[in-house]
Amino acid sequence: TIQLKLTDEAHTVKFGQALAHLAQKGDVFALYGTLGMGKSVLARAFIRELTEAKEVPSPTFTLVQSYEAPDFEIYHFDLYRIKNPDEIFEIGVEEAMYDGVSLIEWPDKMKPYLPRNLLKIELMPDGAGRRLVFSCRDNAKFVRFASLQGLFDGESVSYTHLTLPTIA
Repeated sequence: TIQLKLTDEAHTVKFGQALAHLAQKGDVFALYGTLGMGKSVLARAFIRELTEAKEVPSPTFTLVQSYEAPDFEIYHFDLYRIKNPDEIFEIGVEEAMYDGVSLIEWPDKMKPYLPRNLLKIELMPDGAGRRLVFSCRDNAKFVRFASLQGLFDGESVSYTHLTLPTIA
């Protein structure tokens, strides 16, 4: 796992921006956390980093919003209002998982259908800030995101300076 201390909203934005630059078609990011932990802030930063979207509304009522990025379509899901996991098929989750990049808030609502190789991001209270825990069962995918570990070391690192580790 990768654990980061997010001291403020700017850190959450910075993480979302860095994450966006490492994402590839087929990635599914499951965003866990209670209300107010920063799931939507992270998703908005990710989307704005790769698109020219000026407005990035929360899909609380529409359940899904999509955005065209240069290399893939980004699907932002907010599943808070669904009552039955089977409802996800009515909003195109399958297509999104294969054809684009998915950011899923409240992923526990679709639990039996979550892909095994998802990228799990947990946001939880940590003093005045947040703790972010990033994990993945797929080692190859995890290695791609390993550079996020040092994101806030020295506070001068930005997503433009991230480098991917080489795989021997």
